[in-house]
Amino acid sequence: MTDNPVAGDAVVDLLVIGGGPAGHSAAQAYRQAGGNGRVLLISADDTQPYNRPPLSKDYLRGETELEELPLESSTFYQDNSIELWLSDPVVQLDLGSATARTDSGRTVGYRRCVLATGATPVVLPEPGAEHTDVLRLRLLADAKLLRAAADGANTAVVIGSGFIGCEAAVSLSMRGLDVTMLSAEELPQLERLGRAAAERIAGWLVDAGVKLRGGVTVQAIENSRLVRTDDGAVEADLILSAAGVTANSALAEAAGLETLNGRILVDQQMATSAPGVFAAGDVVLAHNAAAGRRLKVEHWGEALTMGEIAGTNAAGSADAWTEVPGFWSGIGDRTLKYTAWGDGFDHDQLVDHQGGGFSIWYSRAGRTVGVLTHQADDDYERGAQLIADGAPPPV
Repeated sequence: MTDNPVAGDAVVDLLVIGGGPAGHSAAQAYRQAGGNGRVLLISADDTQPYNRPPLSKDYLRGETELEELPLESSTFYQDNSIELWLSDPVVQLDLGSATARTDSGRTVGYRRCVLATGATPVVLPEPGAEHTDVLRLRLLADAKLLRAAADGANTAVVIGSGFIGCEAAVSLSMRGLDVTMLSAEELPQLERLGRAAAERIAGWLVDAGVKLRGGVTVQAIENSRLVRTDDGAVEADLILSAAGVTANSALAEAAGLETLNGRILVDQQMATSAPGVFAAGDVVLAHNAAAGRRLKVEHWGEALTMGEIAGTNAAGSADAWTEVPGFWSGIGDRTLKYTAWGDGFDHDQLVDHQGGGFSIWYSRAGRTVGVLTHQADDDYERGAQLIADGAPPPV
């Protein structure tokens, strides 16, 4: 920790770099934990922190509007004395002098810092995939472009069968578009969640009118309208590439923070290798105290939790990441709930429930490591405890 930072355009007690859920949560938690002094949140985004899960679901379908997306009211940041610098990303972090420089040239000194730089959608390496008319979905600006494109489209291709791809594909189909999903996996989420889950998700997509083409390799995108694969070509009015994300760790790496596989290494208190500097959210590889190991997690709820831990500890209190990670995914009018360590299983067991609900229990070496549920909230809640306890699955 540097007690006397070099003065720049501002000197703050807490600097938060990133305006996503982890950054917002860190600033909020710092104040709630009694953190004093100046708090500054710097974001590359042009909008104050907002709720991102609706972007692939109800916002895309036109059921939620812009004014419903902010995480807090317009007066929240003023009321809590949290300053915002928007549309001005931090481009350099100097750990020695405890300063940060933004793209516009402003410099700020800090006493504590939280890095919450998040992740960026992957741009496929195939020819044509880098074109700006090939859409991606991460930020509100992306969602606005996608929603506007959908307004004037009859057909769509979604590349990728992760949760963003599945949610967006069904939302576009619900808007009346003829949607084709292209995936390198035979079935959506097959590798991550196993065959039983993949078959259920695939069935939901087909029920929603989405045409699935699995086990295909994208070879090129032409004129932002035609996708060539090793199994033919598909033409559409809009193309959404949902091929995963890459953690935004370049700022941390250039500053000299310890990283591994492109993510910032943090302990269970979200502390980095530099005193007084914390990190949270999609950009980190964080140690979970209950799991006893570091986990890579890209869940909205976990970003909020990690940010809260980082902000609380930056204020001088003590908090640690001990929860089992989890998330919800809305695929049309169906909801999946998943809680798991997320780093592998050797057995999955499907249990059907009355009324169309189900649970899938994941285990490794006889211990419960995850559960995926639909209309089975009791199993979702029970699963989190079984995972934390390292207990056998109930089936």
